[in-house]
Amino acid sequence: MKKYFIFVASFLLLILSGCSNKASNSYYYGSKTPNYGSMNNSQQAHKATMRPYQINGKWYYPTMVALGETSDGIASWYGPNFHGKKTSNGETYSMYAHTAAHKTLPMNTIVRVTSKENGKSTIVRINDRGPFVSGRIIDLSNSAARDIDMIAKGTANVRIEVIGFNGSISSSMPLTKEALAKSEYKVANTQTSMQLSRFLVQIGAFRKKEGAQKYQQMHSTSHGYQAIIKEYMLNGYPIYRVMLSGFKSEAEARDFITTQKVTGAFIATE
Repeated sequence: MKKYFIFVASFLLLILSGCSNKASNSYYYGSKTPNYGSMNNSQQAHKATMRPYQINGKWYYPTMVALGETSDGIASWYGPNFHGKKTSNGETYSMYAHTAAHKTLPMNTIVRVTSKENGKSTIVRINDRGPFVSGRIIDLSNSAARDIDMIAKGTANVRIEVIGFNGSISSSMPLTKEALAKSEYKVANTQTSMQLSRFLVQIGAFRKKEGAQKYQQMHSTSHGYQAIIKEYMLNGYPIYRVMLSGFKSEAEARDFITTQKVTGAFIATE
């Protein structure tokens, strides 16, 4: 199997924290974040991994995708035989990080993978290419595969949903269904239409509204950007996501995350 590349500002992903980082049922950015592995987010690597490539005589064409885009298919997982080896984007593969291989998604895309067999979900960062087996659409790391109970069987019928870009997720804390919350933001596919979109930076996610409100107040006028709360439902549970709004472009949002060093933050659009 062949493999390839992941952003942190980071979904990719969130373990929820209520009013404080000591709460067992909540999580917020700036404290503990899960482990997406060491991320390669260079422009050079991004360009290289977006080029068409050929495997076993078949051509694959990496393409940009929209937030909220979904696809269904078979997931598999890869572990010990690839642990410590290089991924397609030059990272070192860790079977313990929440990462995955996909044939065409841009590197560092954050996706939620939901088993259609048991309803369990996990969130991963794309940092590799594959799987190159007919019918399979994503190769999960060992840790991610455990989240949806597919280790023993080896494969699972899943739905993949794009929930972020340039994000990173960690497994440094136990992931629950609530911890895997991500939004259903819609974003255009083309650069032209993306310029008309509103760019947001997610800085935290909470299961308790009070925790989100306190975090919102802490960042109410953060560097001139407005902190807002977006409420979503995940498996019957409300998730309160704290976002910074007012970014005029993706570049501006990315620069903010980089210069302010907001741990676990990631860019979203609507």
